[in-house]
Amino acid sequence: PSRMLSQQSLTGVLDDCFCDIESIDVFNNFKIYPRIQKLTERDYFRYYRVNLNRPCPFWADDSHCSIKDCQVEPCPEVTNALFFFYPCGQYSQVANANTDIVDCEQAQDLGAINSTLSNYSKEAFEDWARHDDAQDHFCELDDETSPDADYVDLLLNPERYTGYKGPSAWRVWNSIYEENCFKPRSVYRPLNPLVPPRGKGCSSSLCLEKRVFYRLISGLHSSINIHLCAEYLLAEGWGKSLWGPNVQEFRQRFDPAETKGEGTRRLKNLYFLYLIELRALSKVAPYFDRAFVNLYTGDRQEDQASKELLLQFFNETKAFPMHFDEKSMFAGQKIEAKTLKEEFRLHFKNISRIMDCVGCSKCRLWGKLQTQGLGTALKILFSEKEIKNLPEHSPSKGFQLTRQEIVALLNGFGRLSTSIHQLHSFRALLKEKR
Repeated sequence: PSRMLSQQSLTGVLDDCFCDIESIDVFNNFKIYPRIQKLTERDYFRYYRVNLNRPCPFWADDSHCSIKDCQVEPCPEVTNALFFFYPCGQYSQVANANTDIVDCEQAQDLGAINSTLSNYSKEAFEDWARHDDAQDHFCELDDETSPDADYVDLLLNPERYTGYKGPSAWRVWNSIYEENCFKPRSVYRPLNPLVPPRGKGCSSSLCLEKRVFYRLISGLHSSINIHLCAEYLLAEGWGKSLWGPNVQEFRQRFDPAETKGEGTRRLKNLYFLYLIELRALSKVAPYFDRAFVNLYTGDRQEDQASKELLLQFFNETKAFPMHFDEKSMFAGQKIEAKTLKEEFRLHFKNISRIMDCVGCSKCRLWGKLQTQGLGTALKILFSEKEIKNLPEHSPSKGFQLTRQEIVALLNGFGRLSTSIHQLHSFRALLKEKR
């Protein structure tokens, strides 16, 4: 199985486009990945405003995670010199100090949000509160204006394994697949996504637009699973946790032998999603070329350096020779094309609301960010004419992106780039274990 995954299955040309996986690997791992890592460390891109307290609109929530480590409440401080936090929301006896330390480290490191922000950052956010008025949202953007929304430092809250699984997690993904995707009828999605589906996957009878939408969601799911497998909690010790790749977990989700061939399809959908967002980034470059579009943080040198890095990054994306051809989408009659585009938008807004049903706070944070990032990429691809006709000196007319959309777009693509980079590492590990 390892040989099949590493050498034979995940190769060649992707469906619905004329690009091969090997070219994407080389382009991403050597050109894109190093640049996007540096870019997302800049102040403009590291802070994301999100409402993690909005209730699930689709089903009754029991208000707790499948495991306690997903809780977001900060642990209460204590004066005992041996430790600083108790298990979230609970007080224990000092005699249980060792257990408490382990529990609280898990709560911080796994599902809980690290909400630490400097006073400088808090003051700066008030100055960042100006947002562009984007008219064509693909995601719910209530987080930008909600009084319950807070800025989160993404660098302090890396996406990795949290232990969030079981019926609660399955219900979220099941709802996304069954209720929102243009799902081929031949694909059977059980409640547990780890159970291989029946049928042969995407049906060629589906029109390109519906196949694309389904593959985007599958690719996003695959990307998230790769992150969790690559940053897995391998061991815990006194005051220190060991994180690293879990090969067995990866095999369970993606090895053809473990998934009856479905794992390879999932990974190919990741590459397809990568191409879609890469194309959007190359298309939106003219928007950022305009002088009055800046990455405002209040520090001119920081802002200028960030924009220079961003424009260099866009030049790299435009240099890729095998971009996805989005002109093949919505190329039918105007009425039919408009209907399909609107259906895309409404499905995607619904998916962004389903993310409010994720019980783990850190999972919800990254789910909402990546969903909005993909929605922003689609908005860009659907706005090619508006981007081409941008006015040179008018910041209030034509195509616009809000700060939230820009941060989500770059970080969301950064997650995809990281997935492909991590996938390369898993291939090497599987090859070693043969």
